[in-house]
Formats: sequence, structure tokens, C-alpha cells
Amino acid sequence: MLLRLLVRDFVIVDRLELEFGSGFGALTGETGAGKSILVDALSLALGERTDSSVVRSGAERAEISAEFDVAPGGVLEAWLRTNDYDTEACLLRRVIDSAGRSRAYINGAAATLGQMRELADFLADIHGQNTHHSLLRVDAQRSLLDTHAGAQALAREVAAAYGAWRAAREARQAAEKDVEATLRERELLEWQVKELVALGFDAAEWQETEQEQRRLGNANALLEGAGMALAALQDEGAGGAASLPLLQHAGARLAELTDFDPALGEAAQLFETALIQLEESALALRRYQDRLELDPARLNELDRRIDAVTQMARKHRVTPEELPDLLQRLQALLAELTLRADPVALAEREGKAEAAFRQMAKQLSALRAKTATALSAAVTAGMQELAMAGGCFQIALEALPEGASCGLETVEFRVSGNAGQPLRALAKVASGGELSRIGLALQVIASQAKSEKLAAGTLIFDEVDVGIGGRVAEIVGRMLRELGKSRQVLCVTHLPQVAAQADWQWSIAKETRDGATTSAVSVLDQQARVGEIARMLGGEKITPTSLRHAAEMLGLG
Repeated sequence: MLLRLLVRDFVIVDRLELEFGSGFGALTGETGAGKSILVDALSLALGERTDSSVVRSGAERAEISAEFDVAPGGVLEAWLRTNDYDTEACLLRRVIDSAGRSRAYINGAAATLGQMRELADFLADIHGQNTHHSLLRVDAQRSLLDTHAGAQALAREVAAAYGAWRAAREARQAAEKDVEATLRERELLEWQVKELVALGFDAAEWQETEQEQRRLGNANALLEGAGMALAALQDEGAGGAASLPLLQHAGARLAELTDFDPALGEAAQLFETALIQLEESALALRRYQDRLELDPARLNELDRRIDAVTQMARKHRVTPEELPDLLQRLQALLAELTLRADPVALAEREGKAEAAFRQMAKQLSALRAKTATALSAAVTAGMQELAMAGGCFQIALEALPEGASCGLETVEFRVSGNAGQPLRALAKVASGGELSRIGLALQVIASQAKSEKLAAGTLIFDEVDVGIGGRVAEIVGRMLRELGKSRQVLCVTHLPQVAAQADWQWSIAKETRDGATTSAVSVLDQQARVGEIARMLGGEKITPTSLRHAAEMLGLG
């Protein structure tokens, strides 16, 4: 359920902070007052795309925050936990600056619009006027049926399986057309793979080879440097330089002299530490000399290995370290070409891909058929209440024997507006008013039918009652009120019959402050609701008769 909505510098809203209640709430106001702006703002918080035009004139950025409650153990909490977001609350925040840049946050952490739209599925369903018109599109009709059947994931799997089948079929056909070219390419790949396998390149071995080659290539310099350092330490008095024996003798003498003057103690201790380090260095240098040998044959062997690897890498325009990945890619391509050269294997792969597609598509068809029957009956019943007595609604499934990415059938909404009239495609026969009523029936029925586990907690209807009035409007209001018993329902409406059925009501109006037009929201108490319903009934001039009628509609008369 939507708990709070904060809107700052959005279109004509400077600042609004709203707290929402449960049940059915109506948002009313004069035309152009900005009733739909709140819905638009919430849509942005739920991940809709936008641009800089939504930033209020003169402001640096627009900001929208929407807070929803999180039911323990529900799918919303599971999604937040899976995506490493805090689960104590669900706060969506969107910031759009005057340059059109947008930033999104979930519970204070940065998020992508894709994540916000994914999360929105658990939070709110928004039905607008355009929703009715989208029902004229075949893809929208199929999507609504699949959504109602809970088959969206299966429909995506069917589309992927069909793509895999088509790719396998195209591979077989291509192989049959150009067998000779495939064989030539395969021969080249076999040679390249054979060369790389024979090279036997290993990344760890390559690193060791380079290190050993550098060491042996500089062996003379290494031995010379180690010998010079060792000679300086061991050749007593050579060239007048300080040698290790002289230093040892000097250290012993300093130790003796500390008996006469303890002030020499620190210098003697430091001298002794340095002497120990020099003695250890002399030992290490002797061990290094014993271990390091000149080995021209081994050096030549390493040079040849490095040259072979370098030449192979240069030939394929990669670095030596990339040779193992290159070998894997070529082996995979060779396997594919080998398959292409085998029509029997290609046909077998194609058959398996087709079987996998048809198996999943049949499951989807069964779900669609079952749901189409139930939904057709429910919408037909709803049409009787919505001033379309005798009307009939049907979801027709036409078989596609060859199959397609959508499955094994097409989906078409068909309608008959009156008893005795034949069913025809919705796009061809529905008037604007009929389309609105059928669309509303579909939306309400679909929302009621969703399981509590999967259903979004908040339903928003943005002037979906356009094109209806009178008794039908009153029925629509009752439908929304009934829906509000189990879900939070928000409805932007211009019909008093709908607003009067609401559990609570807000009025949106324009006001001018400091020469700027802004939108303001008023929470209506019982008396204020009477006045607002009277305005909706009779226009700007509110009469005692309209007030009395409004009170009766609200059940206060």
C-alpha cells in the first residue's frame, strides 16, 4: 500500500507531501487543476522515463519520493532482500535535473530504472485513459491474457525457444546451400587448432619461461655483480677497502672499549647489527654463486620457445596471454562447422529445438485457453452491469500450426454490443464509450482475479471513466468501492457518481502565489465533500438543490 508521496518542483507542483489511507480514494478537481500530475509523479517514482520538461519552471530539479509498506514474508520483501536492499521499508526516490539527467534510488541506495520498474510490479498497477486504446493492439491483448493467466514468464520462454528453433533451421538451410565453403573454412580451422594445440601454451609456464630467460640472458652480469660484492666483503684489505674481517675486528674492539665508556654502547650495538647483516649477505652471495650457472644450451632453448609463442600470437593478432582463449574460440567454431557439414546432425538438432518449442507452447496454449474462457465470461457479466445488456465478450484463440514467437495461436478480443449481433474484432466495432466500459471491466476484473501473493497493493485509475455517466457511472463507483475492500484504490475522476462512492476524497486545485501558478491538494472532510460533489454535479454555481443531491449521494441525506 502507498503510504506517502512527496513531490517537489514537478510541473506546476512546488511542494506536496501527502499521506494516503486504505480503501477507495477519489481525486477530484476542475479540469486542468493537475489531478493527473500526482499520477504522473508516482509513475516516475515507479521507473517511467522522462525528460527535463517535468522540472517546474525556474527550479533546478524535480524530486519525487514514494513510500510503500512492506508485508513480512511477501514477494516485495523477498525482492528487496535478493537485490541487497533494506527490507524495513520500501522508499523509491527519483531526481530529474533541468538538463534532463535522472537519478533513481531504492531505500537510499542507487538503483537503475529497470530495477524500479521491476519493483513496481509488486507495488502499483496504473490504468490510464490510454490503457483502453492499447486494447486495440493485438500484442496488448495477448499480453493482458498472459498476465491474467500468470503466464508471462512461460510466454518469454516460448519466444526464446522459437528463436532457438528458427536459428537451428536457418543453420541447416545455410549448410545445405554452401557445403563447399563450409568444408574449406573447416579445413583452415582444423589447421589453426592443430598449430595451437601443438604449441602447448600454458599461461603459468609462459611466465616462468620469461623469468628464466631473463635470468639466463643476464647470467654474466649477475655473476659479476655478486662476485664483486662478495670480494669487497671477503678480500681482507683489498685496495684499502673495508673488508668483512676488518669490520669484525673493529666490532670486537668497540665491544671491549664499552667497558671503559658505556657511552660507546649504542654505537657498538648498531655496528654489531650491521656486521650481522653483512655476514648474512656474504653467505647469501656465496649460495647464489653456487646456484647460478651459465647454460647457453638452456638459454637457446628458452629463446626458441619465446620466439615460437611470440610468432604464433603475432600471426593471430593477439597477445601471448590470449592464446588459450583463442584456442577455445576456434575449437568451438570448428565444432559448429563440423556440425554444419553433417546434415543429419543439423536436422537432429533442429528437430530437438522444434520439439522443445512445441512442448512449452502447448503448455502456454492450455493456460491461455483456460483463462480465455473464464475471463470472457467475467467481462461479459461485467458488460451487463455497464449498460451493455445483451452484449458479449470473447477472447478468440486462432491456431497457428507452424507456430510463431507468440506460441501456437493468435489472441483476439471480440465483442458484440447487443444481443443477436455477431462477435467481431474489438478494434472494428467498439465505440469510444463501449471501449472505455469494456476496458474498465477488464481492468477491474483482472485486478480482482490476481492472487493476493502476486497482486500489487495499490491500484490507480486515471480518468478511466471518460465516456460514461449516469447509472453506469454509479455502477463503476460501486465496483471500485468493492475493489477497495481488499486493495488500496486511487481514482482520478470527474464523475460525482464515482467520487461519492469513495471512502475518502481529495480536491486538487490551481492557485497563484507570487505570480506563479501551482497545484494544491485539499483533504476533504464530510462537509467539504458535499460541496465538492455539488460542484461536480452543477458546475461553479452551487445551489441548495445540488447540495442536497450531493448529500444524498454521499448517504447523508
